[in-house]
Amino acid sequence: MIDLDSFAARLAAIPGVIGVVLGGSRARGTADEHSDTDLGVYRRGVMDLSALREIAAEWPGSAVTEPGEWGPWVDGGAWLTTPGSKTDLLWRDLDRVVGILTEARRGVVRCEAQVGHPLGFFSYAYLAELATSRVLADPSGALAEVRAELDPYPAELAEAVERTYGFEAKFSVDNAATPAARGDRFAATGFLFRGIGCLVHVLHARKGVWLATEKNAVASAAKLPGMPGDFVERVERILAAADVAAARDLLSECSVA
Repeated sequence: MIDLDSFAARLAAIPGVIGVVLGGSRARGTADEHSDTDLGVYRRGVMDLSALREIAAEWPGSAVTEPGEWGPWVDGGAWLTTPGSKTDLLWRDLDRVVGILTEARRGVVRCEAQVGHPLGFFSYAYLAELATSRVLADPSGALAEVRAELDPYPAELAEAVERTYGFEAKFSVDNAATPAARGDRFAATGFLFRGIGCLVHVLHARKGVWLATEKNAVASAAKLPGMPGDFVERVERILAAADVAAARDLLSECSVA
């Protein structure tokens, strides 16, 4: 595994790069031997991609993409075949992150389609990523300035998540009933996945806990204060059996009904 601090310093010295953070399971302390190393590379304006490609070329088989190449929200990044643990770089536009924070404080939340995110990409995931990361390089202090706005979890954002996705959680679960009755397991499970996904976002927002993606989202919700001890098992049974009644019971128990 590469030395993260020195590597982050090299990245931060590239024109256009504002700072670098460690994200994912390694930032949360839940990494295992199969985990990649995820680095968020924050930019303002245009990054010097030629300099990034020179660094990536140190590990044969690595690849660097243009901003926007991975879709409207994931943006772009690089795969580096570093020894011990592959390193993934994700580009993030800091001005866009600040714009999402401004929206969140106005109670505006969005969820849009994005490759690699089956539940969709929630706009405030940008905020969650930065809030839960470990800063490796921030020479101008720009990342620290934004992070200071993310603790505590903005009350306006929590209210917007509850209002928007609390409604959608119930709506999606209710809409699973018709395909389930017809034996259309594919559609029913899709509705239930979406409904429980929205529920999980609401539960985190209520407790002021950041949630970025689907990965480990149910297990994370199960650790929140006041949650049923068998939350994970119930969700797994609901999805395995397309059990609409059990999903409704779970929403009711979590006060989303």
